[in-house]
Amino acid sequence: MGLELAYTSEVARATAPLYARVAAVIPEIEWPVHAPLIAEINRLKRERDAVILGHNYMTPEIFHCVSDFVGDSLALAREAARTDASVIVQAGVHFMAETSKILSPQKIVLIPDAKAGCSLAASITGADVRLLRQSHPGLPVVTYVNTSAEVKAESDICCTSGNAVKVVERIAKDFGTDTVLMLPDQYLARNVAAQTGIKVITWEGACEVHERFTAEEIRAYRTAHPGVTVLAHPECPPEVVAEADFSGSTAGMINYVGQHRPARVVMVTECSMSDNVAVEYPDVEFVRPCNLCPHMKRITLKGILHSLQTMTTKVELDPVMSARAKVAIDRMLAIT
Repeated sequence: MGLELAYTSEVARATAPLYARVAAVIPEIEWPVHAPLIAEINRLKRERDAVILGHNYMTPEIFHCVSDFVGDSLALAREAARTDASVIVQAGVHFMAETSKILSPQKIVLIPDAKAGCSLAASITGADVRLLRQSHPGLPVVTYVNTSAEVKAESDICCTSGNAVKVVERIAKDFGTDTVLMLPDQYLARNVAAQTGIKVITWEGACEVHERFTAEEIRAYRTAHPGVTVLAHPECPPEVVAEADFSGSTAGMINYVGQHRPARVVMVTECSMSDNVAVEYPDVEFVRPCNLCPHMKRITLKGILHSLQTMTTKVELDPVMSARAKVAIDRMLAIT
């Protein structure tokens, strides 16, 4: 393997166009480490009839150099449902891989590190949802896609941060109610309630990246960087969102930068995303808050290569539970 993955002149030539794309965010001294892995991953993808779905929080060498489809959780869910490839490698966390398997049960779905979890997904179980239903009979249950398959299976509909407002408004109308259960992110739920006027009963879950941001930090960014545009993820506490110029999903924030081209911007979310977006918009100055997701960072080029070499770790789900979860996801996709 050592010879195979050496940084040869052939590897350098093959990966030169990729490095030209990411040169502004990956130091040249690091490229000889990444390039052999990238070249071998891209070769193995063709051999295995595989595609890599890369979340916006992946590091640039994964996001820009080996991923076939990139985006937020909604975009990746759609691609998982559409792809003709026989193998899906999820460059993201475990609930995303489960969602891909739910939408493409006939395909092999691999996650490079099975320990790549999520604080939100870990905060609630299917049993918790059943108990909530008993306590609030008749109310619709909206669950964030950042949940396990078993939680999705107990839900009426799923949502993402990008479509949560639309989903909550629609499900409330369909059920003829002004109150919904929205799980498990308490901050996303409170931010959606503020936008819609719909009463939201939530759970005490939170994203360990976004919950750490404070309103004081946002004001400090503005003081240190006059004129900066602040974009905040709706998983942030409401007081943080209130300080921002715009709040939206990762895709929403990227679209905002593309449409408005602010001279200077801070994305209040996981910090790898700023690097990825900076590649697309080199004319924009990015102030980088560095809250890292330890789970996302478990996904590496070495892990992706090992996953393709060994076809591990395969995501397996109970077919009955998966079919129930698919109903909730399909309802979301139909609305959005």
